[in-house]
Amino acid sequence: MSNITTFSGANLPSVQSLATALRTIETDVGGAGTVIIKMDKTGHWVFGADQTEIEDDASWAVNPFSFVHGYIAWGDGEVLAEKMVSVSNPLPELEAAPPGAKKGWETQVGMSIKCLTGADTGMEARYTTTSVGGKKAVQALAVAIATQVEKDQDKPVPVVVLGKEHYTHKSYGRIYTPLFAVQEWAGMDGKAPTEPNLEIESEFEPEAKPARRRRSGA
Repeated sequence: MSNITTFSGANLPSVQSLATALRTIETDVGGAGTVIIKMDKTGHWVFGADQTEIEDDASWAVNPFSFVHGYIAWGDGEVLAEKMVSVSNPLPELEAAPPGAKKGWETQVGMSIKCLTGADTGMEARYTTTSVGGKKAVQALAVAIATQVEKDQDKPVPVVVLGKEHYTHKSYGRIYTPLFAVQEWAGMDGKAPTEPNLEIESEFEPEAKPARRRRSGA
C-alpha cells in the first residue's frame, strides 16, 4: 500500500504530541476538495450533496492530526453557527446561541478521512457528529490512536472500514450508529504493515448493503 496518507495541509504537529491531544476527546464527548460524509438514518454511509453511497469494502485512512471538537448551532435544516478547534486546544468559549437555533449549542466532534480503495480513491472527507453514538465512535477511535501512538509512533494512521452498529429504541425503532473498524496501522509516509491485523479484521463483518447509488430524502 503506497501514498495512502498524503493528507492536505501543512505545519502538522509532531507525532509525539498525538497521544495527549487525542485522549482529551475522551472527556469532551458525553482542506480543499473535501466532501462531507455521514451515516444516514437507514445506516448507509453517504457523501456529498447527492448523498452518494460509499462502497461497502472501501478502506479509509484517518488523519490522526485532524480530530476536532467544539459546538454547532442548527436552525431549520441549516447551520447557523459553528465553533470547532483541534482537540489539542480547549473547547472554545461560547456566547448566546444564535436566534433560531433549534437546540442551542450542541457539542460536536469530528475528523478527516481519505479513501484508499475503490471508485473514490483519493477523495478526502470530513466527518462531524453531534449524536451520542457518533461521538462515542469517534472517541473510541481517538483513544485507539492514542494507544497505538504510545506503542509505535511510526504508525499512527488507522486504516478503517466504515461500518455500522444498531440498537432498538422503544419509541424510534432501530437506531444505527457508526463503527470505525481498524484493519491495520500505517505511517504518515504511506508505509503500512506487510500484513493486516487479522484478529481485528475478522471481528468486523459489515452488513450487506444495496448497490452503490445516490440516495435522496434519507
